[in-house]
Amino acid sequence: MTPADSRRLASIRNALADWYASDARRLPWRMPPGSATRADPYRVWLSEVMLQQTTVPHATPYFEAFTRRWPTVEALAGEADEAVMAAWAGLGYYARARNLLACARAVAERHGGVFPDTEEGLRALPGLGAYTAAAIAAIAFGRRAVVVDGNVERVIARLFTVETPLPKARAELRALADALTPEPAECDPGDWAQALMDLGSRICRPRSPLCGDCPLADECQARASGDPEAWPRKLAKAKKPRREGVVWALFDGEGRVGLVKRPDRGLLGGMLGLPTSGWDAGEGSGPPIAADWRNVGTVRHVFTHFELELTVMRAIGASDTLIWHDDEQAIHALPTVFKKSLLRARFDDQTSRIG
Repeated sequence: MTPADSRRLASIRNALADWYASDARRLPWRMPPGSATRADPYRVWLSEVMLQQTTVPHATPYFEAFTRRWPTVEALAGEADEAVMAAWAGLGYYARARNLLACARAVAERHGGVFPDTEEGLRALPGLGAYTAAAIAAIAFGRRAVVVDGNVERVIARLFTVETPLPKARAELRALADALTPEPAECDPGDWAQALMDLGSRICRPRSPLCGDCPLADECQARASGDPEAWPRKLAKAKKPRREGVVWALFDGEGRVGLVKRPDRGLLGGMLGLPTSGWDAGEGSGPPIAADWRNVGTVRHVFTHFELELTVMRAIGASDTLIWHDDEQAIHALPTVFKKSLLRARFDDQTSRIG
């Protein structure tokens, strides 16, 4: 690295640290900049897992509800799978909720309820990847760690106008982030990691970045180009495949709907849902019972890797093989795709008390 490069890195570090000291967001899992008290690793871990699929405004009420109900990792570890899955509804992949429980139970059973304080120890926990381990190590334990999420990738790509497109650029972006990351004696590792993440989410946005408010504007090569949104470079996205299937909404005429527990492995694994067929491996091939099924329309839902269109079939009947729930409560507990389906089935009902 040349002296000019070293001076530029120092300038970026100083400007970002000063900005974070005065402009850091106040978040329920975060300690104020410069705090002598470190953040609770349980709260850091929980927030990071939630934020992997959603935004701060969306995740915050979930975080507050989780920590009220399960204030420690041991409390979460002792909860039933179904309760945690229901509380997770609306936060994205349910595999994350299953990993959340597996990790909580590993911390409780193997480590006495205390999170390991190194990246290596954290990486050994189930479901805890490189990014989350680095974030916890830096924020909760003050370890120098290279914390790179999507926001940080965007900031680094723009600062240094990295021409390699994502995802191929990830190793290059991480190397640049490593070179930029200060030693603990220069800046608190947790403050540094959160400063970069804050900059990416609040200022260096994917679209319409607020370059006029950016503390690194004078150092940003993408801004100097006149087209900062051109970075990070990305490969053209392939069109998502489309699947079709059927969802079966069976009501008992007394305000209850019949549900099934989905297999533990696979999409929406371990969750309660309406019976379906034709779109996912391991699904049934037809309705759960013989009944006067009526087509009441379709619902569409976009998953990360495919688009789904489900034909909603509705009937009145009974079955000992289904799990019966009050349909109003089910609306709030089901994953989004089944919530849409149940709402469609209820909306169509014009004669009974259901809907």
